[in-house]
Amino acid sequence: MKVINPATEEILVELEEDTAETLSAKYLLLRAGQPHWSRKTLLERVDIIKQFMELLESNTAMLAATLTAETGKPLWQAKNEVKGAIGRIAWLAEHAVRYLSDETMVSNGTREEIIRYEPLGVVGNISAWNYPYLVGVNVFVPALLAGNAVLYKPSEYATQTGLQIERLLKRAGVPDGAFQVAMGAGGVGKMLLGMELDGYFFTGSHATGKFIYEQVAPKMVPCQLELGGKDPIYITDNLDDIGAVAAATADGAFYNNGQSCCSVERIYVHEKVYEAYVAAFTAEINSWKIGSPTDEGIYFGPLTRPNQIGILEEQVADAVTKGAKVVTGGHRLEGKGYYFAPTVLVDVDHRMAVMREESFGPIIGIMKVADDNEALTLMQDTAYGLTAGVYTQDKTRATAILSRLDVGSAYWNCCDRVSAALPWSGRRHSGIGATLSHQGLRAFTKPKAWHLNG
Repeated sequence: MKVINPATEEILVELEEDTAETLSAKYLLLRAGQPHWSRKTLLERVDIIKQFMELLESNTAMLAATLTAETGKPLWQAKNEVKGAIGRIAWLAEHAVRYLSDETMVSNGTREEIIRYEPLGVVGNISAWNYPYLVGVNVFVPALLAGNAVLYKPSEYATQTGLQIERLLKRAGVPDGAFQVAMGAGGVGKMLLGMELDGYFFTGSHATGKFIYEQVAPKMVPCQLELGGKDPIYITDNLDDIGAVAAATADGAFYNNGQSCCSVERIYVHEKVYEAYVAAFTAEINSWKIGSPTDEGIYFGPLTRPNQIGILEEQVADAVTKGAKVVTGGHRLEGKGYYFAPTVLVDVDHRMAVMREESFGPIIGIMKVADDNEALTLMQDTAYGLTAGVYTQDKTRATAILSRLDVGSAYWNCCDRVSAALPWSGRRHSGIGATLSHQGLRAFTKPKAWHLNG
């Protein structure tokens, strides 16, 4: 398996993929080791995860450099990702005792009724390349805290990062029998689906998530899917500073080259502020630099996967054919690396793929609307249900719109953000289940009801 630098197209390293035999050996190691890991006290597991957090902090520069080399993420964004993961781990470790300890529900004389949160067992985590630390710690950290063993498959586009995660977990005190890395691409992921795991946790596309769900359904074990989105925002006519809103939402659309499941992917703007917003939005992204992700001041690096360039080109061509106008960008950049010019399309509508299908790149369609009702109707017109946002000075106006949207996260005057204290979940094609918050900790447990009398 070749790990390629998307900025230069150079081979960084060649790694051996797991075979059925090596993967089976890792599984058996975890199956034998999980009971020993679960017998550690919760506080002991918390201390080990805190040690891992401290190792991430002391090695941030090195970890970020590797992440940038294999994904093309600008170096400052890579450092931000590691720091963000540290913050999430801190919240999970701090709240693990509260949400994973036994709960006494009834204590009445000689009778006690208790809920005990037992680990699932050995779980599979098929993770993503766009935020390998952030989406990774959402799963393997609470899984380990709850006493599970984890068979972790990083994306083939972030394999070196996955191996660094493993090394630091082991240095922190996680035993070999509690964490193993499955090395390889989609074929290795399919092998995981055939194994007798006690839970499957996947982050990635809707198509792959649906395939996984169908494959593991007969096993009747937990299967949690964090999938994509076509996340809308609505810019109302009730705003103080249209330039500031344009800058904030441009960042929400194009951070990490738009390669985020919760990136802003379609924008609806009230007709009274439409022209001003489009001008400010376009000026903002045109002020950001494109180049080598290791250079100072770079906002746009390369796309991580070369095939995504073709998808973006197809979306632009489809939109233009149907009447859209390219305000800026709309094409790949010449030279080495998987670069695509940041793209703004106007005069768009819902006949166009760019307003209906996940783009996962630096491209956005901006559509004019007459009023809140039209905006709401268009925001609802999707198979996805991850996030949605409304920008207005009027909180009541925003909540009235957001409450009618079938999404997992609702944003008022913000977008493209995740909090460890709140559940991260999708609806419909955006997934099933939740990570983060107390729900994300308990997602890796099976409750047992204890009736104690006498």
